[in-house]
Amino acid sequence: MILKELEIKNKDSLDYAKATFYGHEYTEALRIKTRPVVVISPGGGYEYTSDREAEIIALQFLAKGYHAVVVRYSCSPARYPVALLEFARAVGEVRKHAEEWHIDPEQVFVMGFSAGAHLAANFCAFWEKTFVAEALGCDKEMLRPNGQILCYPVITSGPHAHDGSFRSLLGDAYEEKKEELSLEKQVSASIPRTFVWHTFADGSVPVQNSLLYVSALVEHGIPVEYHVFEKGGHGLGLANGITASPIGKEIVPSVEPWIDLLHTWMGRL
Repeated sequence: MILKELEIKNKDSLDYAKATFYGHEYTEALRIKTRPVVVISPGGGYEYTSDREAEIIALQFLAKGYHAVVVRYSCSPARYPVALLEFARAVGEVRKHAEEWHIDPEQVFVMGFSAGAHLAANFCAFWEKTFVAEALGCDKEMLRPNGQILCYPVITSGPHAHDGSFRSLLGDAYEEKKEELSLEKQVSASIPRTFVWHTFADGSVPVQNSLLYVSALVEHGIPVEYHVFEKGGHGLGLANGITASPIGKEIVPSVEPWIDLLHTWMGRL
C-alpha cells in the first residue's frame, strides 16, 4: 500500500489541515493499470472531522480496489472558504499525480458525510468558480469531479437546516452567506452524477436536506441515485460495529447495504 501526506493548506488553514492518500502499489501482475480515486471529507458539523468517517472509510474503498484520500479540513474557528479551498487542492493533487500514482483521471469521485457532505457538494457546485482555480493557481479542469457521493448530507440553510453547521462554517458572515451556501440553490450543469443516502429517522440533519437536493438535481437533468432508509439516526458511518461509537447506537443492520449499493453505482473494477 502507498501512504502519502498531501499538502492542502492555504493562508488561513489551521495547523492540522492535511490530506492522506491511500493507494495500491502498481504491479504488472494485475490486469488493472489505473484505478478510480475517492476523495473523502468526514463530518463533524464544521467543528471537527470525525474519525468514524475517515481512514476506516478509506480502507473500505481500498479493499474494493480503489484509491482513496481522506481530507482533514480546517474547521471552526476557520471560516468559509478555507475548507473549500483545501478540499479543492486535494482533488487537484490527485489529478496532478494521476500518472505517477496510477489514478484514472476520468474517475475522480468526491465523497462526504454530514457537514463533510456539504463540503463535497459545495465543491461540486463551485469547482468552476474563478476564485477557486485562482486561489490554487491551477486550471479549472484539474478540479473537475466525475461523481459525488453524499451520506446524510447537510444541504439547506432553510427551514430544515442543521443550523450549527452553517454557523460554524460562516461565523460572522452567517447572515450574508447562508443563502449562497444553501446548496439546493446552487445546482447547475457542472455538477457530476450523484449518489445520495439518508435515513428517514435522522433527528439531527433532517431527510429533507437530501430530498431538496435530489429534487434540484432531477430538475437540472443531473443523473442521481437516491436511497432513503427508514430506521437509523445521524452519523451512522458504515452502520455496523466497525464504525459505531462506544454506545453503539450507530449499528443499524437495515442500513448496512448502502455501501454495496454505492459500489454497484460506481461500477465495480
